Amino acid sequence: FFFAMSLITPVFLLVLCLGATATYRSEFRPVAGHFEKGLVSSALPHTYTDFSALPQAWDWRSVNGTTYTTRTLNQHIPQYCGSCWAHGALSALADRIKIARKARGNDITLAIQYILNCGTEAAGSCHGGDHLAVYDFITQTGFVPFESCQLYAACSAESKEGTCKYGNYECSPINTCKTCSTFKDNGGVCNAIEIFPNATVKEFGRVHGAKHMKAEIFHRGPIACGINANKILDYKGGLVDVPDAGREIDHIVSVTGWGYDADAGKQYWIVRNSWGEYWGEMGYIRVVMGDNQLGLEADCAWAVPGSWTEVNFPCTEDGTNCQKGNRTQ
Repeated sequence: FFFAMSLITPVFLLVLCLGATATYRSEFRPVAGHFEKGLVSSALPHTYTDFSALPQAWDWRSVNGTTYTTRTLNQHIPQYCGSCWAHGALSALADRIKIARKARGNDITLAIQYILNCGTEAAGSCHGGDHLAVYDFITQTGFVPFESCQLYAACSAESKEGTCKYGNYECSPINTCKTCSTFKDNGGVCNAIEIFPNATVKEFGRVHGAKHMKAEIFHRGPIACGINANKILDYKGGLVDVPDAGREIDHIVSVTGWGYDADAGKQYWIVRNSWGEYWGEMGYIRVVMGDNQLGLEADCAWAVPGSWTEVNFPCTEDGTNCQKGNRTQ
């Protein structure tokens, strides 16, 4: 599968996701013949937005008392994995599904591990990847399973960290959706599930610049954005205002809204990281808006959900004998 890299940067960058105790390094993977792309069939929000009418603050975590964001994740357990690009992209997509469902029912969370298992060539691995390529990969394959199909293992096929060297993370039916019937000593086996709950992507693309980002977030939901992680490794709270800091992207996050700091007299981005809730402000960070600080406004990706499973495809407990179900939007 082919994936697009940003025209904003002069080289093709494969983003390396940094952890709070990691040594800074950037990982590049030049890939000839890949250009900016997307799948756009409807009007982009910035073309119909009255920017003067946008609110001073907008936070999808609480809109009229309703939470439209999904949970904060930690990419670094059970061992380190540079999968921020997949976390940022799928967290934003899951948020948008929740918005489309009007926060009805249980949250739908998506299988990041499936992207690591099957999207290595197209999108990335534990050694880095690209947020837009996640959406491209989903449109190419036609789906992303729900998280209950593949729990996050923080592994990809080439990773030798921790437990990764003992497992099989190559793309296969069982590494797409699976369940295990009982203990191996009792004759149990793990089976691939043929028919499983999943979600799709209808449109995707890139957005950059504060005004266009605000329009996209306000009208359609959170987005996945690149950021320079150097100045946030030790972040413990407060407003990040570092106009002289580097803007080279080495990490991916999701932006869920914006706010206004009356003391500073500045708007800021509300950013969800994938380092767990022990970090920052319960896993979030606030970055001053409008000057592309930390490179946050340079390279963002969005996706419009297509369909998602609302009524399951019932299978027996061991994952066999699945019956065809219904998928509704």
